[in-house]
Amino acid sequence: MGAMPCFRAEDLETVGEALDIAEDRTSGHYKYSLAQWKRHPYGVKTLASLQGHEIARAPAFAVLNKYSDPALPFERTGRKGDFYSICLQDHRILKAMARDHRLRLLPLLVYVFTHELVHIVRFCNFAQRFDIRGEVREREEEIVHATTMQILKGLSLRQLDYILEVYRSHGLFAREAC
Repeated sequence: MGAMPCFRAEDLETVGEALDIAEDRTSGHYKYSLAQWKRHPYGVKTLASLQGHEIARAPAFAVLNKYSDPALPFERTGRKGDFYSICLQDHRILKAMARDHRLRLLPLLVYVFTHELVHIVRFCNFAQRFDIRGEVREREEEIVHATTMQILKGLSLRQLDYILEVYRSHGLFAREAC
């Protein structure tokens, strides 16, 4: 398969900024405090730290995994128990940006992170089970995509409107559990 392109150091700064924006917007939508996020622990991994099973087989920009013991970089909380990992697929994101030069990393990652955080909130609040398949999973993706669009609507971020228009269909953001 060959070497897959990874985010550069400056891209990792953008990853952190996008995560902060997405968490802030998602927190505002769900009225979550820092204490509530601590009850919903998650972390982020980029391609450089992914294990083989965390690399998406489907054309997704991120894969959301559920673990029992957190041991990830960018860990947001220290609580033991269920832990979610947002596994960014750098190579797919960079390929999309190379294909469409109007795509910008920050707004794209804000969308991706917001989408995954909505999943986490829904799983942790028992609005949906993590291990769903088939039509139920497709319906969940539609709900999460619509919620993500609502959360990001009105956010003043350069090129976000373009991202929301281009990816109006939820296909590229489908979750793949490993």
